[in-house]
Amino acid sequence: MQQKLILTEDGSHSIEVPELGVTYHSMHGAIQESRHVFIEAGLYPVADVLWPLDPIRIFEVGFGTGLNALLTIIQAEKLNRKIYYETIELFPLHPEAARSLNYCRILDRNDLQTSFEQLHICDWEREIIITSKFRFKKTESNLLNFRTSETFDLIYFDAFAPSAQPELWTEKIFEKMFSILQPGGVLVTYCSKGAVRRAMQSAGFTVEKISGPPGKREMVRARKALLTND
Repeated sequence: MQQKLILTEDGSHSIEVPELGVTYHSMHGAIQESRHVFIEAGLYPVADVLWPLDPIRIFEVGFGTGLNALLTIIQAEKLNRKIYYETIELFPLHPEAARSLNYCRILDRNDLQTSFEQLHICDWEREIIITSKFRFKKTESNLLNFRTSETFDLIYFDAFAPSAQPELWTEKIFEKMFSILQPGGVLVTYCSKGAVRRAMQSAGFTVEKISGPPGKREMVRARKALLTND
């Protein structure tokens, strides 16, 4: 699958896949989209309610460029929180494409360039330590076949759009996501289509539309209810 390096409006890179007619990030700005959708709307609210000494457990659907993981590494440091981060990707970036991404330079974190590249070149199916606050594991798999015994506090749902991968936005998929979330857990995604929200609700989620990143009016944050004593 061809992977073409492109520049988005905030100066950060994304990857275009001409075969599917998609890009990995918004053309309005890769970094600002990822920061808004996954960090500000996902990680911050979850970190606020979890016990400070407990690690935050994150599952990402679609590792892609590794930008979401990089931003999470930075936030783990800023929040002084330990994070376990597990992700899946069926079409990994070519190593030369990953090395060309300019995220560390744009974020003024050239000190993390080696760690960022390690995310891409480390072994699959093996948990590794990236920093003292960030443990990482990736699996080369699609979501339909993925199985795990782990549970998570937060899901970054960053699959390609429903127009490109409709099979990943179904009630069955969101039932799987619901099953691996801890009670009180959160799923965030850039997509707010009505059919997607209804699939989430049918799977058991409480769904809210919230303000989207630049260039997109809305996004979705979905929650798994806390257990009650009833």
